[in-house]
Amino acid sequence: MSEQPTARTPLRHNPLNAVTASVERMTDGAGRSVVRKELRAPTPGVGSTGIAASWAGSLDPRHWNYWRREVEVYRDDALREQVRAAGLWLPEGEVEEFDGGAVLVLEDVEGTPGTAFSLEDHAALARGCGRWQARPGDDVGWTSVGFLRDYSTSRVVPWELLDDDSAWAQPLVAEEWPAGLRQKWWQLVANRNELIGLVEGSPRRRCHLDLWVSNVIRRESGEIALLDWAFTGDGALGEDLGNHIPDAVFDLFWPAERIQELAETCADEYVAGLREGGWSGEGDQVRLAMMASGVKYAWLLPALLGQAGDKSHRAYHQQADSRQLFQQRGLALEFVADWCLEALTSVRR
Repeated sequence: MSEQPTARTPLRHNPLNAVTASVERMTDGAGRSVVRKELRAPTPGVGSTGIAASWAGSLDPRHWNYWRREVEVYRDDALREQVRAAGLWLPEGEVEEFDGGAVLVLEDVEGTPGTAFSLEDHAALARGCGRWQARPGDDVGWTSVGFLRDYSTSRVVPWELLDDDSAWAQPLVAEEWPAGLRQKWWQLVANRNELIGLVEGSPRRRCHLDLWVSNVIRRESGEIALLDWAFTGDGALGEDLGNHIPDAVFDLFWPAERIQELAETCADEYVAGLREGGWSGEGDQVRLAMMASGVKYAWLLPALLGQAGDKSHRAYHQQADSRQLFQQRGLALEFVADWCLEALTSVRR
C-alpha cells in the first residue's frame, strides 16, 4: 500500500490460535485495500494449558501449527505457479519479519466468498484442487507432517459426555439429533486409530489442510483463491475435501439436507481434476480417504454435548438459532459418522 491507511477493519479469524496476532483490512484514501495478517512466534519455555494448549504455536517446521509457515508459503514462487496452473489462486503478498513475529501484507481478493458458493462453485474448487494435487509438490522443509493425527488428537475433549445419559437427554440433543447418532459416534471414536491409519496409508500429496468456505474466494475471472495456508503439508488425496464438505454445513453455509449432493459432486469433480492433471491412480482410494478423514471431527460431538445447555449459540462467530444449528449439525455429524463407518466396512471386506 503506497499511502498510509485511513481505515482498519478487523477480520474474522480463530482467536484461539496463538500464532495469529491479528487480521485486518487496511484501506487508504483512494479506496485501495490490502489484508494485513500479523503472526506471533511462540516463546521458548512458555507452555499453555487447557484449550489454549490445543492452539499453541510451534517452532518445529513440521508441526501442524508452525508459526512461520505462511511466511514461507508467500515466498514460494514454485507453489504459486503450481496453484495457478490448476486454475486456483495464491494471493500476492509481501512479508516483513521482525524479532518475535512477522507481518503479511496480502492482496485483498475480490469476488464471490466461499460462504456464498453455489454447487457449481464448489465443483470448480474441487476440480481445481484435483488438478493441483495430481502431481507431487516440491520437497521443502517447512510443510506439516502428520497433520490429521496430531491435530485431531490434540483437542481438549470432554469424552466422558459420550457415556453421559443426561448429556444426551438435553432438549437440543434429544429433540434435534438423529436417533442413531450416539451409537454411530461411539463406533467412530472406538475405531479412531484405524481410521487415521487408513488415511495415513492413502496416496499422499501436498494439501492445503484447512480447506473450507471461509478460506476460498472465486474471482470474477474464474480462479479460486485459497487463503490461510497455515497448516499446509503432507496429506492424503481427498483429505482436503473431507474437511471442506462437513465444515460448510457445521457453520450453516450449506444445507445439511444437501450434504450428500455436495459430497458426491465434489468427489467426482476432484477425481476428474486429478485425471486432467495426469494422475492415473484409483478413484476409489481417493473417495475412501475423503470419507475416513471425517475422523478429524471425533472431538466435535462431545464438545457440542458440552455446549447444548448454553443459553445461546454461535456459528462461525455469528449468533444462530439454537434449534436450527443443532438440527443441521446433527445431520452433518451423522453424515460424517456414516462416511467413516462406510470406509471401515470397505477396507475390512
